[in-house]
Amino acid sequence: MTATAERIEVPATALVLMIGAAGSGKSTFAARHFPAEAVVSSDQLRALIGGDESNQSVTDAVFQRLHDVLDHRLGAGLLTVVDATNTDWMRRAEVIRSSRRHQRPAIAIVFDLPLEVCLARNTSRSRTVRAGVVKRHVAEVRRDRDRLDLEGFAAIYVLASTNQAEHVIVEIKQGPVARALSS
Repeated sequence: MTATAERIEVPATALVLMIGAAGSGKSTFAARHFPAEAVVSSDQLRALIGGDESNQSVTDAVFQRLHDVLDHRLGAGLLTVVDATNTDWMRRAEVIRSSRRHQRPAIAIVFDLPLEVCLARNTSRSRTVRAGVVKRHVAEVRRDRDRLDLEGFAAIYVLASTNQAEHVIVEIKQGPVARALSS
């Protein structure tokens, strides 16, 4: 299911992939709508492992750590939000395999915002990404947006404007409570 979103429903045990260009507002959105402990950020892992959020030399180690955290959280049935650009379909496939292995639904939240918005936000940040990289991210989101349903997501929500991203309602749906059987 792909839909432009007014309301996003997320199962409490889901894997949520934020997909969008640098500067599209993924981290701000994640911080506003999800518990901090549920968010696994590639930038924060870069700072932890490499001493700087922009240290691209530690990317392999960052994504190894990210997958370790994912496996632990998904195995425990905990809501897990991946805050990274996730514009590379091969990296998305690795993450979706983790959700399948743990029998957790994978939800995509796609930030399909205009290039001009992403570039403007990027220049106002303390840590900027090269404009060419932002352009590539936007192109990758546009290229893959209509094919995401082939990747195994249980639901795909597209945020196509800043207004929509600011006003969408996110509801974390709690499932039935499991009770221990007494013998």
